[in-house]
Amino acid sequence: MALYIVKRLGWIIFNLLILSLIAFALIKSVPGSFLELQILLGQAGTTATGLTVSEIDKIRGVETEMMKRWGPTVPLWEQYVTFIKGVVTLNMGPSFRWPTQTIEEIIRKTFPVSFTIAVLAITIAVFIGIPLGVIAALKQNSWIDYLVSALVMIVSAIPNYVMAVFVIFLFSFWIPILPTYGWGHPKNYILPVLAMSFGPIGSIAGYMRTSLLDALKQDYIRTAWAKGGTERYVIFGHAMKNSLIPLVTILGPMISHLILGTVFVEGMFGVPGMGQYFSQAANSRDYPLMMAQTVIFGLILMVMNLIVDIIYFFLDPRIRISRR
Repeated sequence: MALYIVKRLGWIIFNLLILSLIAFALIKSVPGSFLELQILLGQAGTTATGLTVSEIDKIRGVETEMMKRWGPTVPLWEQYVTFIKGVVTLNMGPSFRWPTQTIEEIIRKTFPVSFTIAVLAITIAVFIGIPLGVIAALKQNSWIDYLVSALVMIVSAIPNYVMAVFVIFLFSFWIPILPTYGWGHPKNYILPVLAMSFGPIGSIAGYMRTSLLDALKQDYIRTAWAKGGTERYVIFGHAMKNSLIPLVTILGPMISHLILGTVFVEGMFGVPGMGQYFSQAANSRDYPLMMAQTVIFGLILMVMNLIVDIIYFFLDPRIRISRR
């Protein structure tokens, strides 16, 4: 097990290097630069991305540091090495778009927000999706099964930003009880979490239904029935227990997807998370922040996959035996 984890960590480091190189090449190939967009356009008093003259003055204050790291006279290979060195030493320098803050400070401030929304959304999805999937499986081919399956298809097909528009209309205009924008109050969590949870609810419910139906067809379930087991004991003591094991496989990547998928939702609700900062960084050509967040997103996905594999390793003895 320890050897397996060490190997996976090695692959994570290698994949992050490849990801950072691809991200660096793609971002650097985008025409225009931050200084062109902000300082040159700043003569009008405000730029297309919303910076004021005073903010541009702050940018000029750290311009030397920016040019030293990312200036046009610095070779691309040296810029990439500087970026990797900054990631390893947690010293990536100031952000272009927010020059008074370092990139580490921005990530340290925004990651907990996005992570909290993702965890709350996945918690709601688990507590709603699993019972829906179980009910649909136990009522197979009934109107309940058809209704749940239809709802699963609908909510799984709707993007979270479209669902965000729906919950805004429902709870802020039709039933005006929740705020649509802002952060800092517990009420501000509700609509973003709801918008992010509908898709996972559908995925978990559909996955649970399929997994439980497959488990109910296994020989050990027939044996449990033949021994005179009650419906409650057979379903919840045997079938459900084994049906939940494959569900672990999708929960890790699903949490990663929710953290990565907050770009549009955070912007719509004014949530100061990684998604909103990434969007603004892309609009303003904040290359260092974009590259750092891309690596962070990739790291989250890989680490969550590793955690799922470790949990699965202990839950399913067959995997433990096959990997020895």
